[in-house]
Amino acid sequence: MTKTTKKRREWLAPAGLLVLSAVPVAAGAFRLTQLTGGAAVTAENARFFASPIPVALHIVGATLYCVLGAFQFVPGFRRRRSGWHRAAGRLLIPCGLIAALSGLWMTLFYPRPPGDGDLLAAFRLLFGTAMVACILLGLAAIRRRDITRHRAWMIRGYAIGQGAGTQAVTQLPLILLAGAPIETTRALLLAAAWVINLAVAEWIIRRPRTRVRS
Repeated sequence: MTKTTKKRREWLAPAGLLVLSAVPVAAGAFRLTQLTGGAAVTAENARFFASPIPVALHIVGATLYCVLGAFQFVPGFRRRRSGWHRAAGRLLIPCGLIAALSGLWMTLFYPRPPGDGDLLAAFRLLFGTAMVACILLGLAAIRRRDITRHRAWMIRGYAIGQGAGTQAVTQLPLILLAGAPIETTRALLLAAAWVINLAVAEWIIRRPRTRVRS
């Protein structure tokens, strides 16, 4: 395999992650446009207009976390731009925490829209708390200079943060075939996306690492 081919293969993972982020990023941008552009208040968006700061923080934090975080999955780029990797990490940690904590706040205090029941709220609290824990454990590990554990915990946190992108994928086939899913089915489909992401994260963490020469 040529050097150029290896470098191209390195960029497949971040490219896929950016594609996965496209739907939630676009939805978040649309929501921010509504909040800042004086859109009409409806039953669906009234909770956001009543308390816009948490949702705005969530959108900005999650967007930066998912988009910028995708570039941390390029080994050669990290080696060639080690200063960038550290600088990006210092931004990713607060962005990830803001995204997770604001998501927890919205789950606890925003009025629930139709279709969001207790089961989905429990899943959001579980995975949101897990995301906060993963990021903090990753931070603690790098402060100890434990790069292996830092990498593992940050990959897990990123996998949870990318849940919204995978949720679009897990829901789409059912929506196309049968329309909007019922409350319990929707909750299980959203939870499945987080589980899938974490399973992929564990595979990445545990697979034998091959050194790619730059």
